[in-house]
Parts: sequence; structure tokens; C-alpha cells
Amino acid sequence: MKIFDSLPADFNSKTVVTIGTFDGVHIGHKKIIERLVNTAKKSNLKSVVLTFFPHPRMVLQKDANIKLLNTIEERSNILDQLGLDVLVIKKFTKEFSRLTAEEFVSEILIKQLHAKKIIIGYDHHFGRNRSANIDDLKAFGKQYDFEVEEISAQDINDVSVSSTKIRNALVDGDIKTANKYLGNNFIITGKVVKGKGLGNTLGFPTANINIKESYKLIPKQGVYIVKTTINNQEVFGMMNIGLNPTIDSNNKQTIEIHLFNFNETIYRKTLTIELLDRIRDEQKFDSVETLKIQLQKDKETSLNFIEKYHAK
Repeated sequence: MKIFDSLPADFNSKTVVTIGTFDGVHIGHKKIIERLVNTAKKSNLKSVVLTFFPHPRMVLQKDANIKLLNTIEERSNILDQLGLDVLVIKKFTKEFSRLTAEEFVSEILIKQLHAKKIIIGYDHHFGRNRSANIDDLKAFGKQYDFEVEEISAQDINDVSVSSTKIRNALVDGDIKTANKYLGNNFIITGKVVKGKGLGNTLGFPTANINIKESYKLIPKQGVYIVKTTINNQEVFGMMNIGLNPTIDSNNKQTIEIHLFNFNETIYRKTLTIELLDRIRDEQKFDSVETLKIQLQKDKETSLNFIEKYHAK
């Protein structure tokens, strides 16, 4: 898959395009991408996803509280695995939002993307103030010689429902439900940074994970079973999202991962961590010793889960 902010001048292939945020790239999205890829192959066209970043609400509503399931890099990596030919990540600006519907069609879909077919939801709106709808797009199709294939209300509803259920599940700490609707494990990606070394004092050394994207949705605080890949090696562990109330008092949320059977230096490495299951809420213990005992129980729970995970 190739990634552009607009297709280069020497890109001469005709395309089939779908447009959307595709946050999470969940099972509903994957159905649409699969249709896009198959249509492109049958029609001898290139498959293109047109997405936008930053999220329009970040730009138009200055919505600093918006939380997305994926960072733009995570979204790109997941789409790359679906057989897509081209991902166009259009920078969303106020100026871009002011394009009329016809300017969007002629400048973006035709001149930049060479679209011969658009696969789009029945409720899609576009152009300045989102004033144009799918009927307008079909009219433009006749004018500019491209076909419009409508995604049904049922399929669009599935996409919407899945996104809502995933977000609600993550906020509730229900990682199993989130992963079911995603069709893969929820991931967080961050750089290993220096922490206070509190894990070492407990016999459970941890890597502190810094996620630079403030818009990334972080699941409910608690202890999770996780896996990551380091130097092409699959490594399992447990991760705590929370405030470390037993041994720290600064009330700042941290994300710390303890990896099993692993002692390499990973400081400053960027890790993509898959969340497999949630063990428990974070809690404040009466003493450090009680916390140590609980961490050992968490490890045993994790190892039992991992054993069954390998046996699937």
C-alpha cells in the first residue's frame, strides 16, 4: 500500500474510492474495504481510501476532548494489511472545509484521485457545511463520468453501532467485547520512557509507555494481559493503566508494562501493544507487601491465560 497526502502527478491509474474516517478499522469498516478491494480488482482499477487528519471535529469545533480508537499511524498500518492499493491522508483544514461540493468532486475526486467509481454510505454528506448528499454525488457522477455505489443503511448502521460499542467497551474496561467488534486486538502504540523505577522495588520491573497523541482513547484504568513484538519476537506481559496509588501519590496516570521472560533493554523503543484481556481494577493496597502478593497472582492469571491463548 502506498500513502500520499494527494496522488502524485505521474499517477495515471483510474481508481475506485471510498471516503471516511475509518477510526478503529473495525469489522464494519473491513466489510467496506473488502468490497472496495474486490471491486477494484474486478474493474482493473486501483483501490483508494480517502481519509482525513486531523479529525474534522478537532479543526472545526476545536474539540480537544475527542478520543479516537487509532492514531493516524495505527490506522495506516491496519489498512495496509487489508490489500488496499493507496491510502490518501488529506490534511483537514478550515480552508479545505470551505470547498464547495463541486470543487471537492472536481479538484479532489477527479483531478487528484482519478475516480471512476465511488463506494459511499447512503447518508454521506460533503462539501461546504456538508450541504451535498449522495443524490448530489450521483448527479456529479453523470457530469464527471464516475459511478456511485451506495452502501446500505444496514451496513452503515453496523459501522456506527460497532464504533459506539467499541468505545463504550473500552471505557468500561471490557476489552473482550472491544476486540470482538474490532475483529482484532485493540492496540496502543508508544515510546518506552524513563519512569521512577517503582516496578523494580516490587520485583516486577516495568517499561513506562508514553503515548504522544493526546487524542488516543485509553481504556479504563486497571491491569491488562498484553502482547507485543520486539525484534520479530512475540513477547507477552501484563500492563497497568493507572495512578499507582499504593506507592505513588502524584495522581498522574501512567501506562506501565511488565514483560515475561524478557530482559533486553528497550528504552526509547516504540512498542505496539495488543490488549488481550483485563484482569482487575487498579486498587490501593494496605502495604507494598500486599501489592507484591497481588502482582504475583496477576502474573499467574496472565500465564494461565497465555497458555490457553497459545492452545487456540
